[in-house]
Amino acid sequence: MSNLNPSPPLPQAIILPGNGVSEPGTAMWYPYVASELGKAISRETGGKLFPGEVILRQFPDWELARESVWIPFLEKDLKACSGTVLIGHSSGAVAALRYLEEHRVLGVVLVSAYHTDLGDPHERKAGYFDRPWNWSRISQNASWIIQFASTDDHLVPIEEQRYVHTMIGSEYREFNDRGHFNYQIKFPELVDVIVQFMDGTIDKQSGTMSDVERMDVSDFQ
Repeated sequence: MSNLNPSPPLPQAIILPGNGVSEPGTAMWYPYVASELGKAISRETGGKLFPGEVILRQFPDWELARESVWIPFLEKDLKACSGTVLIGHSSGAVAALRYLEEHRVLGVVLVSAYHTDLGDPHERKAGYFDRPWNWSRISQNASWIIQFASTDDHLVPIEEQRYVHTMIGSEYREFNDRGHFNYQIKFPELVDVIVQFMDGTIDKQSGTMSDVERMDVSDFQ
């Protein structure tokens, strides 16, 4: 007899690194976030917030991070689905946005997100920017979207990051001292806000912020 009411997928998180990262398992804040989320416990149930595991691994085609490679890898190999939280940094954030155009996920975190090729031939080759964005579908295909940006990002202009926020209505955290978020080895603010959303202490309505809300490190301590 077929199972007419299959169990929902176990929550899992997938970290999508930026392009050019040869060893994401030891790079930047990725291992810190993976470790902390893997240990995170629900205050409501006492169980793990991500019983389906937190995935941090090398993606194929890591130098260019082409859409034609990364989107199928997320879908077929990593099984990103309605129980998945995607955590995308830089080009990983761009891949997460394109994934949302066709796939439903639980939640998304975008770090240093952008929507154009930034005038960079290397970015242009990745294939993400050769057609319009379906912002409406993106915003509808996740229960929540959190975005981290910094005004002193030397690779992604803040206007790009603010534009993405405006188009998808993300929960937006803007710093002025984090650059491209590629020098820090810890990212407690990211961990904390995911735990809060997963544990139900923030919801999409009551947690909504103004279009541009600047927050310093002390605001999260």
